[in-house]
Amino acid sequence: MLTEALAPSAIANIKRDNPKLFSAQRRYLRYLGAFAVLITLYYIYFFTFYGIPWSAVVHGSSEIGRYFLRMFVWHNFSEWPLMYYFEQIVMTLAIVFAGTITASFLALPLSFLAARNVMSTPVLRPISLVVRRILDVLRGLDMAIWGLIFVRAVGMGPLAGVLAIILQDLGLLGKLYAEGHEAVERSPSRGLRALGANPLQTHRFGIFTQSFPTFLALSLYQIESNTRSAAVLGFVGAGGIGLVYAENMRLWNWDVVMFITLILVVIVMTMDKISSILRAKYIHGEDIDLFEAPPKPKPPIELYKP
Repeated sequence: MLTEALAPSAIANIKRDNPKLFSAQRRYLRYLGAFAVLITLYYIYFFTFYGIPWSAVVHGSSEIGRYFLRMFVWHNFSEWPLMYYFEQIVMTLAIVFAGTITASFLALPLSFLAARNVMSTPVLRPISLVVRRILDVLRGLDMAIWGLIFVRAVGMGPLAGVLAIILQDLGLLGKLYAEGHEAVERSPSRGLRALGANPLQTHRFGIFTQSFPTFLALSLYQIESNTRSAAVLGFVGAGGIGLVYAENMRLWNWDVVMFITLILVVIVMTMDKISSILRAKYIHGEDIDLFEAPPKPKPPIELYKP
């Protein structure tokens, strides 16, 4: 390890012996400088074109600091309707689990129809193309937009939230599952077909066995993600803790907003820990002690008899 400063002559010798390395470094620095200039010009153009004064940025930053200070000063905490808050949090979790689990099981068969290595024949390729476009449409709309649509269709409440999560996750998970199927090793499927397995058995044991870790990891992650995102559904009337958020933001009760936020953060951290345990158990596996045969009993020592 180099711990002392090099002499200028030593640095000159290194540059002379490694010209390509230092030219690449100078080229990288030029690219980095040009990129920084472009980003700066973009921000100047953005603030100028949309008429955002810099004073508004400074004032907004100071106001954000004041709001954060208000969030950590809890007034009359003993008088808060804590039971109502926790009921809404439980409703949010119920919406998330119902929507995500349903979407996971619905997206699994669709993912096989969208996977190009499954629908590989000329007759089946158009089906894969159509299913992929349907999945694009489903995930092209945000969860809040789906929530607005279903609130008008089925009314306000948790049902609208569940349907919104199902449709958005159906498009997202269907695409990700299909990519997981396409990334598997094809040798097991070829071996199964050579042994006379039918297409269903080939997809079950040759593809899904390999893509199952991806299926489980994505499903667990989506539950965590939806727990954070489902709070927005309450703003549009789709049930859950978002309604409490909206009410207290309108009343400037930032202490209640921070309290609910902290509860949700703890829930997400807990779910992340549970997900890591499940991933370690069902994806990475557990160490299994190798079988060792019991030691053979030693034959008894016979005493010598003349």
